[in-house]
Amino acid sequence: MFGQRYKNLGAGAVGTKFEKLNKLRESLLAANHDFRASTQLFNSLDVAKIDREMDLGDRGKQRGEANQPPKAAKNFDDVEHAVIERVEDEKKAVHHTLEDSLQLLSGRLAGLDFEEQFGLIRQANAASVSDFKASIAVGLDELHGLRKSLNDAEKEHAWFKQKHGLVRAVRIQHGAAYVFRISLLVFLFLIETAMNGNFLAKGNEQGFFGGLLEAAAFSFLNIGAALLFAIFCARLVTHRSIFVKLIGALSIVAYVGLALTINLALAHYREVSGSFVDGAGVEVVRSMLANPAGLMDVKSWLLFGIGLMFSIFAFIDGWLVLDPYPGYAGVENRLVARREDYIERKSELIEALQEVRDEHNEKVEDIVKRLGSRRREHRAILDHRSRLLTLFAQHQDQLERACNQLLSKYREANIQARTEPSPKHFATPYRLERIKPLISSDDEWSDKDLGASIRDAQEELNAQVRLIGLECERGIEQYRDLDKLHPDSVNG
Repeated sequence: MFGQRYKNLGAGAVGTKFEKLNKLRESLLAANHDFRASTQLFNSLDVAKIDREMDLGDRGKQRGEANQPPKAAKNFDDVEHAVIERVEDEKKAVHHTLEDSLQLLSGRLAGLDFEEQFGLIRQANAASVSDFKASIAVGLDELHGLRKSLNDAEKEHAWFKQKHGLVRAVRIQHGAAYVFRISLLVFLFLIETAMNGNFLAKGNEQGFFGGLLEAAAFSFLNIGAALLFAIFCARLVTHRSIFVKLIGALSIVAYVGLALTINLALAHYREVSGSFVDGAGVEVVRSMLANPAGLMDVKSWLLFGIGLMFSIFAFIDGWLVLDPYPGYAGVENRLVARREDYIERKSELIEALQEVRDEHNEKVEDIVKRLGSRRREHRAILDHRSRLLTLFAQHQDQLERACNQLLSKYREANIQARTEPSPKHFATPYRLERIKPLISSDDEWSDKDLGASIRDAQEELNAQVRLIGLECERGIEQYRDLDKLHPDSVNG
């Protein structure tokens, strides 16, 4: 009834989807990169291979035999420059690789976008409570209307009882008892039709089938008249008004007369139809007027008795289907219907609020977990970047050592082949100029600050869960408080 009618409305009003919360959850679900970083970027320089390729030993020996470079030379010679350029080129290539990796890591950090997430969390916290309160308000408006209808029905019920001096509870058949009485009426109709059909088959041109059709018409009239008198007329005898009581009493007398007439007519019709082929109906009327009790066949009397008994059963059954006092059952049924509509809808709205609360809490729990996962990812990116910078610094140290090893091979071969002293710079190790990578920290978080911010955001979300739970309980109490605004005291 009303519950089914308002089902879709309640689903839309209470089943809010928390748009801000969903947007936050979807942003955390989305992957922010498709790159897997690796620290296997800086391979050690192969000194032996470069030595073979540049033939440093032979070239040092050849130049040493010519006492080149001269003793007074202060700058590197061509071979030394070639070695240094080879190492410098390697340093530049590795630095370029490092810059690419740092750019990728910076993109991953930017993709985490914690500022946006924290902003969405603040928006979701503000919007979620508003959405939930709006849902409660819509449900309250709906329940107010249903509760007012129930209150009107209660007032009508109390007014009816007071007006008619009724102190007892209404007597209405429900459930199995109601079904039993309806089934009894159907059973009486079928049994009487079958038995009368067998009796009326005597003299009928169509035999048992024709008698069955005639019997069905008589049974419908016999039981139908008993029901109509019992439900609409005879119950007036219980009314407070003397005049209405008199009408009810006259109705009972009228019913008795009608029941006797119908069943006597049926018995006379059986006897007449066995003797007359045509004009049996006219002969029945004449026989009834001349001698109503002049039945000659015991089976006709049996038919009369069975029909009258079934009529009385139907009359009693019809009397007990509804409350004996006229109009009392209708007032009670309206009250019960309004109460069921109100209680059913209130239960649906409370259940819907609890479902929305649980759905909200599940989403918040998922968001809290994913914030923690993103924090771990942020820490991993920072750790990876730190390892890259350390490895790059170590690689530059390795390049410096490799450069000095290559220079030493050339210089030692040169010194051994010389007849004159070697230049002084042969004894000085080469110092590789270090490259210091630039790291922008404009849009990056320190792990300490980020951890504190994420803990604050998670605490805000957990507080939001508690607040939604309190709002849900408050909404349920507001629904139940409608019964305090409209108490059932009108029923005494």
